[in-house]
Amino acid sequence: MAVSTGNDGKEGINMRLLKLEMKRILKTRLTIILLASALALTFIMAWLPVTFSYNSFIDTNGKTVKLTGLASIEYEKDLQADTAGMVTPEKVRQAAEDYQACLTKYGVEESWDLPEGVFQAEILPYYPLLHGIKEAFADPNTGVAPSIMEIDTEEIDKYYDVCEDRIVSLMKMEQKKYPAAQSRAVSMYNEVKKPYLFFPGYNTDAMDYQILLAFLIVLFCTVIAAPVFTSDYQTGADDILRCTKYGKERFAVTKIVSALLICGISYSICAVTYLILSNSFFGWECTKSSIQMLYSVVNLSDMNIGQLQCFIAVSGLLCILATISFTLYLSSKFKNMVVSLSMALLFCLLPIIIYMVLPDWIGMWIYNILPAGAVGLQASILYAIVDFNFWNIGAIAIWIPHVMIGAYIIEIPLFAFLTICSYSRHKVS
Repeated sequence: MAVSTGNDGKEGINMRLLKLEMKRILKTRLTIILLASALALTFIMAWLPVTFSYNSFIDTNGKTVKLTGLASIEYEKDLQADTAGMVTPEKVRQAAEDYQACLTKYGVEESWDLPEGVFQAEILPYYPLLHGIKEAFADPNTGVAPSIMEIDTEEIDKYYDVCEDRIVSLMKMEQKKYPAAQSRAVSMYNEVKKPYLFFPGYNTDAMDYQILLAFLIVLFCTVIAAPVFTSDYQTGADDILRCTKYGKERFAVTKIVSALLICGISYSICAVTYLILSNSFFGWECTKSSIQMLYSVVNLSDMNIGQLQCFIAVSGLLCILATISFTLYLSSKFKNMVVSLSMALLFCLLPIIIYMVLPDWIGMWIYNILPAGAVGLQASILYAIVDFNFWNIGAIAIWIPHVMIGAYIIEIPLFAFLTICSYSRHKVS
């Protein structure tokens, strides 16, 4: 690798050296393959949730017509067009009354007992309005949800008051020993805009695949970053490079910045591409839907789907920068590339392992602050947002997504600084 050793440099990053280091990383065959794979996966994963959409109906000839993909999404949008917009108590009550009338007409207690084709024809057009109604009217002491047939439709006129009562009773069960968390949750929910908004057609699988894509990109970028220091140790090139004018601290800073730029920009391109494709497939109007209409009806976050997508994307960026910063620290510590890469990948998988192995009351304190935690699939920041967990420290309750974001903001400069210190103290063989 070419290194500037002239007298034209000043303290700080040498831009010529930075460009050369970035070029060196980007020209390696493995980097090209991984970044190309990440871009290809972006297109594939944006499309896959579309294929999961399925609808069927009985045509005028009595034949069952099955729809999948974009055709199914368009059919669902047309069928549920009347549900679009504000989810008012009046709309919810009318949907519940129509549902009860339909089941009474056919003499059944649950919708799955209806004759073939009836659900699609008579209930599906307004079914999204019934999302969360059973959760809202759950027993405040046991949490057991009633069937829609058991709900008094007159009480639905106070639908959002019922939801506010529900978050109080829910948090008493979820955070029984922590009144600060209960109070914080109620306060957060009271700030949620009501009535909710809903636009048909969107599939929450698209959110899951956004997390999965981010997780795979983190793995790819970890493989790219792991050899940044270790490869020079192993080949002996570092023995020469650290003796130049821009060796040691400034050279370490250059390597760190180049790796963070390559990984950060690559992730950003993939994340933006994914959101553009996904929202184009499902319809941009769907991004205005309140997350309470797709997840828990009393979700604490005052976000719509579009804001949730952006929050996940930014969280993923911070997560990947923290992970790469930590990977570079490992790279500066180990002289063997296999050891460096193995340790880095282990820490990428560690949030998932801890989530599966340790009890939640212990594991939550660990995997939420690990660098790769935001993209840890079931332990990811998406599920932290739609859940009701807090970090409880005395009389202080901190919402888990805020804990995760705060951890990454601290970890990025922390591990970068430790990397510089580690590299500067590395002894030449």
